[in-house]
Amino acid sequence: MIIASWNVNSVKSRLGHVKDWLEQHHPDVLMLQELKGSEFPVAEFTAIGYQCEFVAQKSYNGVAILSRHPIEVVSRKLAGDATDTQARYLETNINDLRVINIYLPNGNPVGTEKFQYKLDWMDRFKKRLASLKKAGIPVIIGGDYNVIPEDIDCFNPKYWKNDALFQPEPRECYRAYLKMGYIDAFRHFNPEPGQYTFWEYFRQMFNKNQGIRIDHFLVSPLLKKRMTGCMIDKEPRAREKPSDHTPIILAIK
Repeated sequence: MIIASWNVNSVKSRLGHVKDWLEQHHPDVLMLQELKGSEFPVAEFTAIGYQCEFVAQKSYNGVAILSRHPIEVVSRKLAGDATDTQARYLETNINDLRVINIYLPNGNPVGTEKFQYKLDWMDRFKKRLASLKKAGIPVIIGGDYNVIPEDIDCFNPKYWKNDALFQPEPRECYRAYLKMGYIDAFRHFNPEPGQYTFWEYFRQMFNKNQGIRIDHFLVSPLLKKRMTGCMIDKEPRAREKPSDHTPIILAIK
């Protein structure tokens, strides 16, 4: 089973890129983040064999799951804050797996309510991960985590030292997920530095490979032996008018 995740930075702007990628790679599941619109092109994807579930929001955020297999929606919102209306979470069952798509808050600028919202969201997410583990549910969580876990996950730590993605608090939250037993799938298979999922648009950062790794798959320890690989596909980032992110792909037997 092939599961991919991709922050497309506007599904309307990148629809052609996404369809081309699906028809080239034929993943079982594709998670999309940062849809940036209240509408979603369901018909475009069902025409090429994918069922769709999504949570959308006008102009901002938004997550979707496309699947060749039936999708059962468990939740369209992360529990713990009834006032949170941002479209950042979609939890589903697909092929006896709990598949969760997240678009974790960016948190910039540091020291503002946006940063506190990020930390609060991560704490709520930790509680959800704990409950899933306690229930013995095999789970895969993909998405844009907006966290640079370690120094090797960015081209230059000094460049990112003041950014919310690199602050000690969210990094410690991410490590707490790992301490619970969840596996960073990409790092599990790829220990070497210099592999990224995001490059800023300016200063030819993609051409220079001056990026960061912020798109992740966390996998339940129950599925450790079923993982067969995890890779980053840089090709879509090299296209004309690309997203600033590129897909990450997980293989589960």
